[in-house]
Amino acid sequence: MYTRNQTRVISIGDVKIGGGNPVAIQSMTNTKTENVEETVKQILALEKAGCQIIRCTVPTMKAAQAFTEIKKQIHIPLVADIHFDYKLAIAAMEHGADKIRINPGNIGGEENIRKVVETAKKYHVPIRVDVAKERNIPIRVGVNSGSLEKPLVKKYNGVTAQGLVESALDKVAMLEKYDFHDMVVSIKSSDVLMCAQAYRLVADKIDYPLHVGITEAGTVFSGNIKSAVGLGIILNQGIGDTIRVSLTGDPVNEIASAKLILKTLGLRSGGIEVVSCPTCGRTNIDLIPLANQVETMAADFENLNLKVAVMGCVVNGPGEAKEADVGIAGGNGEGLLIKKGEVIRKVPEDQLLDTLRYELEHWGE
Repeated sequence: MYTRNQTRVISIGDVKIGGGNPVAIQSMTNTKTENVEETVKQILALEKAGCQIIRCTVPTMKAAQAFTEIKKQIHIPLVADIHFDYKLAIAAMEHGADKIRINPGNIGGEENIRKVVETAKKYHVPIRVDVAKERNIPIRVGVNSGSLEKPLVKKYNGVTAQGLVESALDKVAMLEKYDFHDMVVSIKSSDVLMCAQAYRLVADKIDYPLHVGITEAGTVFSGNIKSAVGLGIILNQGIGDTIRVSLTGDPVNEIASAKLILKTLGLRSGGIEVVSCPTCGRTNIDLIPLANQVETMAADFENLNLKVAVMGCVVNGPGEAKEADVGIAGGNGEGLLIKKGEVIRKVPEDQLLDTLRYELEHWGE
């Protein structure tokens, strides 16, 4: 088992990251932040899916002011995403942001950076409601390959991992200059291997928590593949304290993907892992929709830490299913229910899903 990088601990609301704390799952709303009702509705859906930190864009003063009402109705830390206007960062903190995300290079110079940092120090927020101790509002310093400074592009003959790291270190130094250390750092690129290399390089140079992800990864299909490869490489080196799987579409999809990536790497426990066969000419039941239905159903049982098998034939099915905690293996219009390695009974095909749900609902009884 690899050793995770021992970064410093930062509190984002009541979520602690770094220092060996569990890797936290983040997402970002795609609503208009000014529309409090729709934004809250999406955040609550993300919470239900397992999101632990949520970020909202703040392109206007009205969006910053909306944080006050949004905060009242949600249960996870709220992060303000800021570009270009330092005043929006200050307003978001005044209206309750638990963290802000900025690129210090695009908010108008060092004096504006100083104002943001001083505000982050000024607007203390409680770690928990029952604890009097206060802390600074943390700042995520974000660098993206698409906005790498022209001098660094020229210096490294293009956008490179080395250039991204130098840019990030420059931004960190800007905040450290004002004795600010409650930082999270991210270096993102849509180039998977460049992104992995950049995180490896920066992890050797700073001890701030790292937020990792493959930016602009793409649709649910291509984005999941790129994110799984990239995050797998990065996290498997012990690097990363929070993650986001960036997908084009409903952000709820990002949470399921992030959870599975973490679980596959042994960085998260709990919840049901569904394994299913790819089907072949021996399959005698309608396995593909059945497997999808089982996967959807499994999301209702986050309290269970089980492997569930869905197999399509009697050749390999029973053997594979026996390696799971519980499983179903199809036959000709019927299937076997297998539990803890033992065949329990035969079940008609149209009862397999309900039979499996019953077993999960009564697991451990």
